[in-house]
Amino acid sequence: MLAALGSDPRQHGHDRSRWTLVGLGAVVARFAGASRSGIWRTLRAYGLRWKRARDHLRSPDPAYQEKVAHLRAIRARVAAALETAVLLYLDEVTYYRQPSLASGYAPAGTADPRAERSTRSNTTTRVVGALDAATGRVIAHQATRIGVPALLRFFKALVAAYPGQRLYIVLDNWPVHFHPDLLAALEPQESPFPFFRPRSWSAEPSPTAKRLNLPIQLVPLPTYSPWLNPIEKLWRWL
Repeated sequence: MLAALGSDPRQHGHDRSRWTLVGLGAVVARFAGASRSGIWRTLRAYGLRWKRARDHLRSPDPAYQEKVAHLRAIRARVAAALETAVLLYLDEVTYYRQPSLASGYAPAGTADPRAERSTRSNTTTRVVGALDAATGRVIAHQATRIGVPALLRFFKALVAAYPGQRLYIVLDNWPVHFHPDLLAALEPQESPFPFFRPRSWSAEPSPTAKRLNLPIQLVPLPTYSPWLNPIEKLWRWL
């Protein structure tokens, strides 16, 4: 019953977004031949109630399994060629000048703990970091804004940190990661998956884009899959 209630009725041939008692009666074998009242009583006996919904958005990557398999293959390839290849997990994080409204200890029955703020503006700072999958080494740069110029400087710093090696950089689907001007600075990409970019962007790099042929291959993660990027654990600690 829980499996049925957690699925989309349209997957079972019902042209609606919410289950009805009649619809459940046609799908759940236990309800075969039962009246609507009987179905309702059975649901109630199992603690299943008619409840108000809450907003929820789920956007699974259709190629999730294929991308995970590709990542595993890249990991194995790098592990077999540690002298010539490196696997890096890249991501960005933002921190603020002012303290956040996080929990803190205070005596019971008194006012809540305070996040003391100053009168200065609450500016933000961005950090881009890369975690070495083999050694745990982290290279990071910070700036007021992380855009194509900042990412290009960071990529050049990574190449300088691993001379003579090809870098496989695992990263999420933030469009700036795949900006045409950034891709122009890298060696030809071998990813079997298309890189995401907004429709309003040109597919061609600008005339001022730098052609550097940096030995970097981008490995896109499945969309909305932070659990596949271990540098997220560093951000959580930070």
